[in-house]
Formats: sequence, structure tokens, C-alpha cells
Amino acid sequence: MKPFFEMQDAWVDKVGEIYAALERVRISEERNPNKLLLRERSRINSVHATTAIEGNRLSPGDVAGLISGAAVFGPPRDILEVRNAHAAYEALDSLDPYSVESFLRAHGLLTNGLVAEAGAFRTVDVEVVRADGEVLHTGADPEIVPRAVGQLLEWAGQTEANPLIASSAAHFMIEYIHPFRDGNGRMGRLWQTLMLSRWNELFAWMPTETLIQDNQLGYYQALQSSHNGRVEASPFISYMLGIIEQALNQYRTAVESRPPTIDGGVGANVGVNVGANVGANVGVSGLDAAILKALTENPRLASPALGEALGKSARTIERRLAKLKAAGLLERVGSDKTGSWRVAP
Repeated sequence: MKPFFEMQDAWVDKVGEIYAALERVRISEERNPNKLLLRERSRINSVHATTAIEGNRLSPGDVAGLISGAAVFGPPRDILEVRNAHAAYEALDSLDPYSVESFLRAHGLLTNGLVAEAGAFRTVDVEVVRADGEVLHTGADPEIVPRAVGQLLEWAGQTEANPLIASSAAHFMIEYIHPFRDGNGRMGRLWQTLMLSRWNELFAWMPTETLIQDNQLGYYQALQSSHNGRVEASPFISYMLGIIEQALNQYRTAVESRPPTIDGGVGANVGVNVGANVGANVGVSGLDAAILKALTENPRLASPALGEALGKSARTIERRLAKLKAAGLLERVGSDKTGSWRVAP
């Protein structure tokens, strides 16, 4: 495969900073008894962010509720996109980052029921078009897509480049080749996470997608700058190295937050929208988040109505309400019959 980026001196220092951040995260995780919960919350963040980047309208709280099995109301396509993305991230351990077969299987998981060619390379031309109609990028000819992807994954498995750099480069090339009718952005982000997680398991839980969502304009600018007249992935690699370092620091903030509050959660500021900020809102279970969200929208909901809406028994809802009240997240104003609920800010 022809070289498609030039090594930058600045990357040496950035890679060193990421190594140091990884070690700090490792030490912090060892000291926190809620490591598994934190990882679960981070996974929720990643699923929400990678779908939201593509226009999915579900909130972080909706995503948390959906993953936990609670009833969630929203556009059916958006719900399916989230279910699919979660299934793909949950399958990371079973995927080979250097296998075309795994690559196609992952796309099938991401787009099952959403596109006609789920799990298959596209057979038509595709273009990335800006809102004003300007064509920003034309994907590779469909005839060469299988070969191009095979060469890319072979390169990724053999390159001597640091995995932080190699995974960022592979992410860019997936977007450049644009091998599918739909789902290319989600696949590029998923595949970088997969490659990095094979190098260091901590990356399976890093909220890199969340940071990309927070800096979406920079993401698209870096992609565009990396094929402005010629393919040169350095701007995108530099961008992703910065995102990776930020993600590690943000995750460490979550790991070092306060001890458990309710349902084994942690975090100084428990919010309704679980997953909106992994450092601030990591303490409410999916069902609790769904309850708080519902009561924010309709403070006069009674337990039976809540249970019916969320697919749970009234007794289960009553137990959760009691916990939320004890934790200071919920307050009953007025009598049981005529009063209403107040969700803590």
C-alpha cells in the first residue's frame, strides 16, 4: 500500500503524553471499586455520541434507558440505530481488526435493518455532499472497494507505526474509501476503537466518540484537510491524537469522582441525562434515568402510569422512587393524591 501520511515530530511528544495518561487511568481504575459501572457508563456515552454525530435524535438518557431495557419513546429508526451500535460495541472482543470478514460483520451489526446492503460493500458510487450541495468527497470506485479495504487492513496489521498513529490513519482511510452506502463514519470510529483496544484494553471504554461529538467541526475539518488535493492523513492523525488524550483525561476524571450514591453509581452531580458528560453524570441507572426524565416532563405522573410507560411494575417504580428520594434526587411536593414531583437540578 502506498504511504498516505508523513510522520510528524510533534507526534512523539503527544504519544508520550498519552502513554502517561494511560498509566494514570490504570492506577485510578485499580483504586475504584466501581470500575465496571464506569466502563458501562462510558460505553453508553460512546454509543450515544457515535449515533448522534450522524443525526440520531435520542438523548443520552434515552440511550441509557434503551440499553438497560426500559421503554423509550422515539423515532423507530433512531432506536434501531442505537440498538445496532450497542450490539457492535458489545461484539468488539469477537472481532479481528485486520480481517475483512470481521469488518463486514461489524457493518452488518451497525446497519442491520437500516440499509439494503448491511454487511456488504457498496455496489454504487457515493458522494459526501455539504448542505449547500457542494461535493466534498467522492468515495473510491465500487469495483476497487474490496481490494482497497483488504490492503488497508493488511497494512494495519503489519505496520511498525505506533498503534495510536496507525489506528488514526486507518480511521481516516476508512472514511476516504467510504466502503459502504451508509455507516462509514460509525465504522471508522468503531474500527479505531477496536484497533486500540487490541493494543490496550482500556481503549474499549474510552469516550473518544464523545469528544469527537463535542468537536465535530474539527473532526470534519481534519478529514477534509487530509485529502485536500492529495491523500495526506497527517492533519487527521494529529486531530485524533489530541482527542485520545482528552478522552483519557475525561475518563480519569470520572474514575476519580466521588464514591457510590445509588444503584452502585458514582459521581458528584447525578443528572437526568446519563451519559451527557461522563465526568459529571455517571450515577443513575438506566431505569432511574428514565424515571427522572419522565417526571421532569410530567411531574404529576403516578406510579402506575410510570410503570406502564416504562414497562415495569408499579411496585418496582415505587422502590426506585423511594431510592431517588433518599438520594436527594427527587422530592414530593404536596400530598400523594394531588401533589407533584420535583427533580433535583
